[in-house]
Amino acid sequence: MKIHFWGAAGIVTGSNYLLEIGGKKLLIDCGMFQGGRQINRLNFQPYPYNPEEIDFLILTHAHIDHSGRIPSLIKAGFKGRIYCTKATYDLCSIMLPDSGHIQEMETEWDNRKRGRAGLSLRKPLYTVEEALNSLHYFSPVLYQQKITIDDSLTFSFQDAGHILGSAIVELWVSEKNEHIKIVFSGDLGRKNKPIIRDPAIIEEADYLILDSTYGNRIHPPLDQDAARLIPIITETSKRGGNIIIPSFAIQRAQDIIYELNKYYDRFIAVSNDDFLDIPVYIDSPLTISATEIFKRNPDCFSPDALDLIRKGDNPLDFHNLHFSRTTQESRDLNISPESKVIISASGMCTAGRIKHHLKHNLWRKESSIVFIGYQAEGTLGRRIQDGAKKVNIFGEEISSKAEIHVLEGFSGHADQEEIIQWLGSFSNKPKKVFLVHGEQDSLNILSGLIQQKLNLDTIIPQMGDNFIIKGVTKAVSIKDVHTEIKKEQRKLEEETNELKEIMEQVLEQMDNKTKEEISEEEASALRNKMLALRKEGLELSMLLTRDTEKKASSENS
Repeated sequence: MKIHFWGAAGIVTGSNYLLEIGGKKLLIDCGMFQGGRQINRLNFQPYPYNPEEIDFLILTHAHIDHSGRIPSLIKAGFKGRIYCTKATYDLCSIMLPDSGHIQEMETEWDNRKRGRAGLSLRKPLYTVEEALNSLHYFSPVLYQQKITIDDSLTFSFQDAGHILGSAIVELWVSEKNEHIKIVFSGDLGRKNKPIIRDPAIIEEADYLILDSTYGNRIHPPLDQDAARLIPIITETSKRGGNIIIPSFAIQRAQDIIYELNKYYDRFIAVSNDDFLDIPVYIDSPLTISATEIFKRNPDCFSPDALDLIRKGDNPLDFHNLHFSRTTQESRDLNISPESKVIISASGMCTAGRIKHHLKHNLWRKESSIVFIGYQAEGTLGRRIQDGAKKVNIFGEEISSKAEIHVLEGFSGHADQEEIIQWLGSFSNKPKKVFLVHGEQDSLNILSGLIQQKLNLDTIIPQMGDNFIIKGVTKAVSIKDVHTEIKKEQRKLEEETNELKEIMEQVLEQMDNKTKEEISEEEASALRNKMLALRKEGLELSMLLTRDTEKKASSENS
């Protein structure tokens, strides 16, 4: 078995790993490179492998630095399946077409300049239509399902706790009488984050490919940074400025909504009620669509978020939250004199409406720019965060006079302590840990810490490196088999009890709903869901009946 590192190796973005297993070739992720001009050019380079020879792709999550080159991979000849979680598919269904739109618009803008300079015109990396076409290749599966490709290869998704639908990939390989378990952490999330569940604990691995984005930093607690945001908003409003929050459309924006909900809905008291009059605008069509997808995937929610929903509170909505859908509504935000919070994409300020808001507010000393997510080297966001006096936005030099704040508590990436803690929780630890998704300083510091605290060998691969992965020949004892079976039975029992509780609650809610007067549209939506649930229930009943008949037949014989 070989693994080739073709992205996010020695840098943070462009996640792309090629595995050769027997006669098969598979990819983990196919993400876009994001950063300065030199890094962005990598997106237009030919693939260092033949996409036509790739059998399938496993996608860890929907962020563009993990999924963003999928349409171009298909353009180049890939014809296999793309496995991901359902929530990841839902998010990609809006993110990839949005990325295609950005490719088209930026290429059109660039070609105007190239035409005037007498240079040849360029084609976009891919179009909206090509992005939409790529969605036909997706094959969503559930967390914890074991997907068997053939006798030599099985994989499963576990919750990564990074964004909605994000996954850790467990991969079991049997090759030449050797058995290997290789784990890809994807982007590893944090414990006790709003909305989504904590990262799953993985019990064992022979090899681990580990996210190292914040391997050199410790994040402040989220609730502490959420509390810091409130005075930033109120003080900026008193000065007559705007609060501009560049945010990734997926997860960071929803985390901010979730935290502000606690204050605007008065779950947490504020010292000055004037705060409640400050409007909050979500100015990103992609973020608005993503928030709707969050509402359709409550199975990914944390117990706290589900508890709020059961109590009748929508954690993704509150008084004075507004959504700017049209271009004109976005422009009006920069014309209106009232102080306001504007949450807009993209999170690294590389594209989208956020660049317009920065152009109108960065030079204003009464305004504030609040960074809540990672800013990659070379991006506009990183230059502002690092204290650049002037930056170029849409060909114009803009002075940086606004207050700059960095709230890392909102980060969706595990920090140094959380990475070490998660890795330390393995019962059977990996013999090699490959550190990826990090800048060189972060990678080096985390590597030393893992060796010092956990006594594990680490490797920091660079772009284009490849390694032969060797497994172990295992003799599995009958005792081990029985232990594994009992473990699976306990899981099944826990999941059965959880399903009972959910169904009892749903049936009670349905009983109450049928006594209310509801619209034809709502009644139709509820009936469709009930029919789908009935179908799943009957299929489960058939499966259980077959198992019972098999058992009875074997006992009689």
